[in-house]
Amino acid sequence: MEITLFQKCVFEFLGTLVLILMGDGVCANVSLEKSKAKGAGWVVVAIAWGLAVMMGVFISGPYSGAHLNPAVSVGLALAGKFSWAYVLPYCIAQFAGGLCGAILVYLFFKDHYDATSDSPEVILSTFCTIPAIPNKWRNFLSEMVGTFVLVFIILCFATSGNTPEVGMGSLGAIPVTCLIISIGMSLGGTTGYAINPARDFSPRLAHAVLPIKGKGSSCWNYSWIPFIGPIAGGAIAAGLFLLVF
Repeated sequence: MEITLFQKCVFEFLGTLVLILMGDGVCANVSLEKSKAKGAGWVVVAIAWGLAVMMGVFISGPYSGAHLNPAVSVGLALAGKFSWAYVLPYCIAQFAGGLCGAILVYLFFKDHYDATSDSPEVILSTFCTIPAIPNKWRNFLSEMVGTFVLVFIILCFATSGNTPEVGMGSLGAIPVTCLIISIGMSLGGTTGYAINPARDFSPRLAHAVLPIKGKGSSCWNYSWIPFIGPIAGGAIAAGLFLLVF
């Protein structure tokens, strides 16, 4: 049975929702007051984000290719591996899934957000990314390079032609998990490695609109970096892939 574009988008929505629920969930779990996992650290965060992507891949991989990331969709389209007609619908589904996933994190950890109301930066970090050292162009470089690694490796794996849909699902669940964990552990400490506009923009929007006690600013003046940086990284990865292969 042929899978329609609408069905593909539904699975992109569901996969991205679970990705953000589990990914932002670990950020909340290790950061918010009175959580039993508070202080668990970066290794737990990096591994859990990798596993969060794995869960999204299991959900959407067989149906949509499991892009789960506008930078992946744009990069694959630029490389000629994905139809441009599908890019906008996929991106809308990804942003919507990210927003719903972030809202679920807030509802799940509501009591702990209330207990952390005197730490607005901690609250924000459980939704979206903020740099360890603010330096806009170097922060931009961090997001661009991290996403370049992500998209270029996805494209390299996809050359095998083992799946009809090209995306993170074409890597298989275990390799993509290792890839995300590796990016987090090696390149993630500078900006929190959004490497995905839907991972950052949608939860940031949720932070802005939800009635979170003591939440402070949503830092929209920084938000262009984890949005444009990953798109640029994906585009460069596509260009290099076409040049090399």
